Amino acid sequence: MNLENVARAGSITELSGVLRTCQAGPFQVDFFSWGFYPASPWRNYWHRHSFYEVCLAHSGAGRFSTGAEQHDVGAGDVFLARPGDVHEIESSRTDPLGIAFWSFALRAGKDGPAPGERGWWSGLTDPTRPTVSRRLGSLPSLVTALGEHAAPVRSGYESVLPGLGAALVVDTARAFAAEDDLCVRSPSAPRLSPEVVAMQRYLADNLSRPVTVRDVAAAVHLSARHAERLFRYETGGSLMATLRRMRLDLAAVLILDAGTTVTEVAQACGYADVRAFSTAFRRLHDHSPLAHRALNGTLHL
Repeated sequence: MNLENVARAGSITELSGVLRTCQAGPFQVDFFSWGFYPASPWRNYWHRHSFYEVCLAHSGAGRFSTGAEQHDVGAGDVFLARPGDVHEIESSRTDPLGIAFWSFALRAGKDGPAPGERGWWSGLTDPTRPTVSRRLGSLPSLVTALGEHAAPVRSGYESVLPGLGAALVVDTARAFAAEDDLCVRSPSAPRLSPEVVAMQRYLADNLSRPVTVRDVAAAVHLSARHAERLFRYETGGSLMATLRRMRLDLAAVLILDAGTTVTEVAQACGYADVRAFSTAFRRLHDHSPLAHRALNGTLHL
């Protein structure tokens, strides 16, 4: 938890008008404000909102009151006012409270959670959950990153900021959620070993070159026999069969460019003999490379 960086993230206020919306799981998120208070005495008198308002204390101490509850808060606390909650924040005068804050609303579309369904969002939507937490997760890092991308705004912000905004909302909700709401079943897809991933990458990077099992094995510091057995065990196919399929899949894309010849495509895919290439292509795709081009890559059954 690096709150010192959050204390220097005043540029987060520049996100207003730049990051207005994002998608977080089943919710459309609408951001309303981004704010930052340095460590100085202040008081935010009793008020309420129609959206969620979240504060992350980066320094000092103060008091957060919501309804009849009063909470002493300080550096490392994140506190939440839900829609309709009447609340007040008061900084200590002797040890002033510094915060970064953000506010947003959640809109569930047609693919939103079913009634009663629980998940990370329950930390926000369940009014019985706490309003103060020290489970910050990645919040300090996300606030810091958002500040860095907010000023100056640079090319590519349209891709970066919505992702960071979605992560901020999810981690905000996680801070207040019950552990049972965060438990999910791990993806069932088997994970490939680093060696097999590296072998796949080697094949993909060398489609136009002559490649042997020995070459691939050497790239991951294994014997040819060990590499072949490991690759077949984890992927279900041999190295050379996988290489041929990758080459012909690439060929199916390249041949659609009318400016290339079949010979050029064959060479780009590691085939020195254009006849051998055409035979292999027909065996896999059920038609010749030129027929594939004429069909624009679509086979109507």
